[in-house]
Order: sequence, then structure tokens, then C-alpha cells
Amino acid sequence: MSELQLALLTIGIGMIAVLYAYGWWQQRQYRRRFGEAFGSDRADALYQGLDAGLAQAPVAGAGGEMAATLLDESCTLLEDRTDFIIELHLGEASLPSVLNGLWQRKFDFGKPVYICGQPLGGGKWERVIADSPALYERFRISLQLVDRGGAISAAKLADFRDLVTSIARQIKADATVPDIDETQRRAARLDAFCADVDQMVGINLVPPGARLLLGSKIAHAGALLGMTLESDGAFHLLDAQGHSLFSLSNLDTQPFQHHLLETTGTMGITLLLDVPRVDSPAVQFDRLMHIAHGLAKSLQAELVDDHHIPLSESGLDRIRERIAAVEAQMRDQGFAPGSAQARRLFS
Repeated sequence: MSELQLALLTIGIGMIAVLYAYGWWQQRQYRRRFGEAFGSDRADALYQGLDAGLAQAPVAGAGGEMAATLLDESCTLLEDRTDFIIELHLGEASLPSVLNGLWQRKFDFGKPVYICGQPLGGGKWERVIADSPALYERFRISLQLVDRGGAISAAKLADFRDLVTSIARQIKADATVPDIDETQRRAARLDAFCADVDQMVGINLVPPGARLLLGSKIAHAGALLGMTLESDGAFHLLDAQGHSLFSLSNLDTQPFQHHLLETTGTMGITLLLDVPRVDSPAVQFDRLMHIAHGLAKSLQAELVDDHHIPLSESGLDRIRERIAAVEAQMRDQGFAPGSAQARRLFS
């Protein structure tokens, strides 16, 4: 083999390695995007409703076929009770670039903005990308009404409406615009419902006496149960889609870090179940308790509430009943726990 052939072969192998690493990184980012953890302030010993106050992260693109499917599916989630939707009917098919003013201000409204389009010739609505070469006959531009930060304000709704209708005039598109006052009332009702069912369960594990739990042992015990340390500094049990079923965090709220696990010690850890964001939360609670007992045995720790009182079976039964009630309440309203719509509202 000549030196030139050897050099070309080496370059080819290097390019394959780079592409593989990039694809892995994209998938890793996707898993982290849907593996969010939540704060550990708990008013009740075990069970609480979350106060609105978690910031909404901007929607970002993710690599892979699964991420692309999710982007398309997001357009099917848009409905009047969850979003302020303005539909534009274009006189002639256009590129997404005609919405230039909107792309520049997409993150100015405090809630996620979704831009969906109907391609030239019809077909299903799809998520629109700013620099896409596709032509669209219609656009649906929506602003989410509620997330864990609360309901959208009337001022933000008006600002969003004015921006989109201004763009519609510029591109000579007909705009179908919902009434802002009625939208605000819907947002308030939805926010009240979300606040009522927004529940989180925390189970603490603490060692007896003054002994500390070592980070390396926590990681090993969690790994045996299928949990992995994610970018938020908590261990998560993920489902097949990369969504967090529940998390294991440091009792003192300090994030776990890979390079410090060998030297990290903590007075306790907390298993958290975010009820609205998991499928079949009552079933997942039983699964969480099974894992909690497994961790307690591995780490020689005790299961206690926030007052360091050992957990009782009667107390756990009451929690399970409340979780089941929340699950039924969400299903009655058409927001199944763990569904894409629920994860969107409780983000």
C-alpha cells in the first residue's frame, strides 16, 4: 500500500470516527433534554404540590430520527385550550424566511413558541425550521399558555398577536386570530388545574448516626438499579424514550459530579417522583418504593420523611391514594400523566 493510499485510509477512518462521535453527542443531548430534575424544597414531609416557578427552557433541535419525529408530533399537540394559535393563509406558497421577524423574537414571550406549516400541495402539519428550503401554503404560529412558570400574561399575548399580525400584513397573508380576553380566561383555568395536580413525591434515605453516604457507593448502587448520572447532577431512571421516570438527588441539593464521586460524602439522598410527567404514576410510585428499599439495603440507610421520621405503611398508602386521584383527575381532563402534552405543560 502506498503512502498516499495509507494517508487516505487514515483520513477516512478519522472522518467516520468524528461522525460517530457527533451522532453520539446529539443523542446524549437529547436524553439530557428530557431528563430534567426539579428542586427539592418540600413543604410537606413526603408529598407536595409544586409552586409555579421553574423556568421554561427554549425548545432546541435534537439529532436522530426519534427527535425529528417528536418535532413533527409537537404540531399535533397544539390546541386552543393549551395554546394561543394564529393561522396564516398565504396568497402564494413561501419559504419560512418570510417569518423573519418572528424567528428573531421567538424567545421573547416567556413561553414556548411553536411554528408549524402545511407544505405546498397539502399534507400534514409539520414543525417549520427557519432556514428550510420547503414551501408552505399555511402557517400555524402558537404561543403556549401555561407551564410551571404560571399562565401567560395578557401583555405577552397582545405583544405576540401584534408581532404575528404585523408579519401577516407584510407578506399579505390572511390571519385568523383568537380573542385575547377569552384566551386569557382559558389560560387562567388551565393554570388553576395544573397547579392542583402538580404534585411531587420525595423519599429520603439517610444513614444512621453521623455516617456519610459516599458518592461512589451511591453511583454503584444506582447503577445496579439502572440509574445513570445525568447533566443536572442527579441520577435518573430513564424509560425507552429517554424520559426520566424518577430521579435520585443529593439531600443538600448539591449536584453530583462524575469526577468528584470518589471524594463526595452526603448526609442523605432523595428519590423524587414528578407525578404529572410520568406514565401511570401510581405504578411508578410502587416501582420507586421498590428501588428505595433496594438502595436502603445497599447503602445501609433508612427511609425517612423530611423530619427524619421513619416512613409508615399507612403514610405510604395515603400517598399512593393521592397519586391515583391525581392520575384520574388528569385523565378526566384529557391530559394523561407522562404524555407529551403533560410533559409540555409541566415543564
